[in-house]
Amino acid sequence: MTIYSLYIYDRHCNCVYYHDWHRTRRPKVANEGGLLPGVSHVLSPVPTSSEPNSGNSTPFTSPRNTLMSTSGVLVAANEVPSQSTSPLLLTQTSAPAAPASSTGLPFDEEAKLVYGVILSLRNMIKRLSGRDEQFVNYRTSAYKLHLYETTSGYKFVMLSDPNTESLRLVLRSIHTGPFLEYVVRNPLVPMDSRERGIDNEYFRASVDRLVRGLSVFQ
Repeated sequence: MTIYSLYIYDRHCNCVYYHDWHRTRRPKVANEGGLLPGVSHVLSPVPTSSEPNSGNSTPFTSPRNTLMSTSGVLVAANEVPSQSTSPLLLTQTSAPAAPASSTGLPFDEEAKLVYGVILSLRNMIKRLSGRDEQFVNYRTSAYKLHLYETTSGYKFVMLSDPNTESLRLVLRSIHTGPFLEYVVRNPLVPMDSRERGIDNEYFRASVDRLVRGLSVFQ
């Protein structure tokens, strides 16, 4: 058993975060304008115009990543935190290079398909079984999709091995743990901005550590 990938959608149906671990066929880079910035550094579209290099060496990808996890102190954009003050960044693993095998589908189109499947199945279940019935997962011969939806409209979607037990509690832990700590409670991360994804490196590192620590992760 293993875990393949994680998607997070906001209340406006936009994919605001993506992370994968054991995918053998990765999607292509998203089309220009089809993906919010900061959703995935590996699958973000390459900008057409290069901006001049400011020469600042910083582990933060945007000003939204400047909230220190240990002290809550804001760090200046040109200030590089020492190794003793940024333990999460030390444990973060860089995304693996895309293998030769690909789905042949740009990531922005894949994200729309995943959301479309969730929306269709959820509506079908409510019409057939009533409003009290909830859609939490479905399984195919190749994967199992798990869904956790918050009261604020955010949807956490995880793809895993088809034989994996329900990961709804894992998705809930991501929401009540790293998501609340590094996204909701971070004043530098605008919620529902429709302009940028969740590009907080502490959140990404915390999610990666949480998932890799699961017994089903192999």
